[in-house]
Order: sequence, then structure tokens, then C-alpha cells
Amino acid sequence: MASKIKKVAIYARVSTDQQTTENQLRELREVAARNGWEITQEYVDHGISGAKGRDKRPAFDALLKDAVRKQFDVIAAWSVDRLGRSLRDLLSFLDDIHAKGIGLYLHQQGVDTTTPGGKALFQMVGVFAEFERAMIQERVKAGLVRARSQGKTLGRPKVDQKIEAEILELRRTGIGQLKIAKTLGVGTGTVQRVLREAA
Repeated sequence: MASKIKKVAIYARVSTDQQTTENQLRELREVAARNGWEITQEYVDHGISGAKGRDKRPAFDALLKDAVRKQFDVIAAWSVDRLGRSLRDLLSFLDDIHAKGIGLYLHQQGVDTTTPGGKALFQMVGVFAEFERAMIQERVKAGLVRARSQGKTLGRPKVDQKIEAEILELRRTGIGQLKIAKTLGVGTGTVQRVLREAA
């Protein structure tokens, strides 16, 4: 049985308007032809730094949106630094495309996750992403412990007792929670909490 032709999306980026993406695109088109990949679309960001976030890189943003829609099987880029300069953003990108089952080809680094050897990269990414999540959780827990030891009250500040009494009084007269919140200028969550604690 013939194997399915892989659909590839090409991404190219240059940091200044004086540079051109033509060399990147030419090489990546040749790679696609050699591998028998069908190019579905080319996404190009001109004059945009890799340090900029996804929201400032329109072509990269479009690429990721189309990846979510699974419009291709592989993303091909000239080099890892074309995708981004931040390790955190890169890990997030790799995590996202791996979750969608999309492969990655990086020309300069010789990375091709469509091959068995290249798949190890995604496993390593998973390890690093898990490590980063664990580190963030540890920092949050340590911060909470430190705040408590310094006598800081955590969470939202409680409303004044007078307001609490007014919430209960209005509720007794049959007024709904939303109207009570609007009348007293507090959140519906506050109204719900006061009523729950008084129940």
C-alpha cells in the first residue's frame, strides 16, 4: 500500500526589511521535493525579530492556527532560531505541534521528527516541559509559604461586615443575587460566598 503524501507548511522569517527570505524558501522547497512532500502553504514574516511574541508575528500566528486545524503534517523551517529566540516559547511551540501529531523539519540543525530518530526530540521536549511546570509549581508554593510566614492574608479581601449584613437583608426580601451585586457594587462571587457562609 502506497504511503500517504505528507503535507508540509514552510515557515520563513527575517529580522530586517533589508534581508530576504528567498534563500530559506528555495532550500526548503528543494527539501520538500526530495522528500516527496506536498507544500500546502508558505508562511513568511518580514522584518520581525524572533524575540517578538506570536501576536507580533502574523505569519507565525497563522501557522499555529492552521496547525490546530491540522491543515498539514509537517512544519519545515530553515533553522530553530527562525521559530523563536526564547526557550520557553520554543518548548511551548513544540509541545503544541506534538499534541496535534505534526512533525517538524529544521534544515540547519538536521532535525526531522518524521523519522524514528527525530521523534526522540519530542520526547525530550516533553521532559523539559514537565520539568518547567514542576519548577513553576514549586516557586508558587514557596511564594505562598513565604507570604503566610510574613503574616500576609492570601486571597481576595473580605467585604465589610456592613456590606455582608446588607447582602443578607436584601436576600431576605427576595432580591436575586445579580441585583444584590449591582445594587451594592460588589461581585456576584462575593454575594454567593456571603450567602453560602450564612447558610
